[in-house]
Amino acid sequence: MSSDAVAFVPGLLQRPSPNWDERPAGGAISLLVIHNISLPPGEFGGPWIDLLFRNQLPVEAHACFADLAGLRVSAHLLIRRDGLGIQYVPFGKRAWHAGQSQFQGRPNCNDFSIGIELEGADHTPYTDAQYQTLARLTRQLQQRYPAINQGRITGHSDIAPGRKTDPGPAFDWPRYLRLIAPPEAGR
Repeated sequence: MSSDAVAFVPGLLQRPSPNWDERPAGGAISLLVIHNISLPPGEFGGPWIDLLFRNQLPVEAHACFADLAGLRVSAHLLIRRDGLGIQYVPFGKRAWHAGQSQFQGRPNCNDFSIGIELEGADHTPYTDAQYQTLARLTRQLQQRYPAINQGRITGHSDIAPGRKTDPGPAFDWPRYLRLIAPPEAGR
């Protein structure tokens, strides 16, 4: 990865979003937030998430898109159902993924977090390819940002309780944590 200000992961599709700003002073990256998204809700594939993150979603394309008119959101990364990773915002910049949020008493999680969206829905199992890509990217991020330990990886639902439910009960936290666990010594 290159410098934080322009940090893009080699090998990922780059689709820059305009929906970011500068991190505030003292906004050192120390949290990873896992989300899910599907557009239309419960449907996968298609260009809709990409278009939303780049402010190009045609609201007339589906009835549920009308509620998204004018919405400006982004994540640092999206992992599609086939495991393809797409990066929208450099890690050193503040993506607009968490909204009103708090982690361990600290508000405004966008200031100090990286957001990864999984193409999915709360009650739909995620794919093997998604877990593999998520684990690989998490390990890379943990090398770059050592403050992101297992205790500082959370779901959107945990930082915005009552407002958000993702990544939902279908997300297999034990499986994911096993995949990112450091190898045992002597193995």
